Amino acid sequence: MRSGIVTWVGIILTLDDAVPSAADRFRRIGRIAGITAITASVAAAGVTAWAVRECHQFQLRRLELPLLPPGTLRGKREFRLLHISDLHMVPGQRAKQEWVAGLDQLQPDLVVNTGDNLSDLKAVPATLRALGPLMRRPGLFVFGSNDYYAPTVVNPLSYVVGKKRKASRVELPWRGMRAAFIEHGWQDATHRRLEFKVGSVRIAATGVDDPHHDLDDYGQVSGAPNAEADLRLALVHSPEPRVLAQFAADGYQLALCGHTHGGQICLPGGKTLVTNCGIDRVRAWGLHEFDGMMLHVSNGLGTSKFAPVRLFCRPSATLISLVEKPDLARE
Repeated sequence: MRSGIVTWVGIILTLDDAVPSAADRFRRIGRIAGITAITASVAAAGVTAWAVRECHQFQLRRLELPLLPPGTLRGKREFRLLHISDLHMVPGQRAKQEWVAGLDQLQPDLVVNTGDNLSDLKAVPATLRALGPLMRRPGLFVFGSNDYYAPTVVNPLSYVVGKKRKASRVELPWRGMRAAFIEHGWQDATHRRLEFKVGSVRIAATGVDDPHHDLDDYGQVSGAPNAEADLRLALVHSPEPRVLAQFAADGYQLALCGHTHGGQICLPGGKTLVTNCGIDRVRAWGLHEFDGMMLHVSNGLGTSKFAPVRLFCRPSATLISLVEKPDLARE
């Protein structure tokens, strides 16, 4: 009987020793929490490093669009339109300057720049160096708010939240940049109706100032473009539906915009979270249809200097090969 009591006492003591004390449990939870925090910090640092690096991974997108009447090109295969936007240039961004300057090797017939060229008070010389070779070719431009006003400090996550940011009151040297563009032959389409010819292609073009900050006045350019034009282009920095609807109603074939940065912080596959304007997420970048008009939104070549990150949204320019529509009379 005595030995049985000893045995049971031994079992009870063993079980009691096996149950962790409250202090042990707290220490164990603390270790797990610490490991989790370290893992999360390492992952966040890795994502941030990737997002910063992606800002420098420039790419060229290529599209083909049958918009021109049969016979327009007179035997040529295509009319090359180079769309650039949102350079957000900062002094010292030499890789960006060299990459943009190298786009001249594509031999575009027309260059379209849809604004937000600057991200620094001293960035005009760098911008002109980048665009210098392209300014020897026919070109059109409109400005965005970051041509007129300097960027402000922002939390990069504000792009995910999608909250509209007010323009700063620090004025950028846009007048000198505009004068340089015009001196080299580019035409300012802001609140103007333009008609000109590049090679054999007759072009009617118009544009408005940045509607994201209510600088637009469509009444200055309203009305149908010349029906005899082979190509009818509309330019606006921010793809606001209220402006795009007016372009479409007036009969423009192709609207060219920027502003969205393609979402800038995206999900894998370039799926946009926010657009920072009125356009829907599906049409935040790339070629789409809007009320019967073709719409191309560039995801841009830069970012604000205060938010130098991109995720699953590499900076880009787009070469649009405009070709003739099928000649139904011959079919």
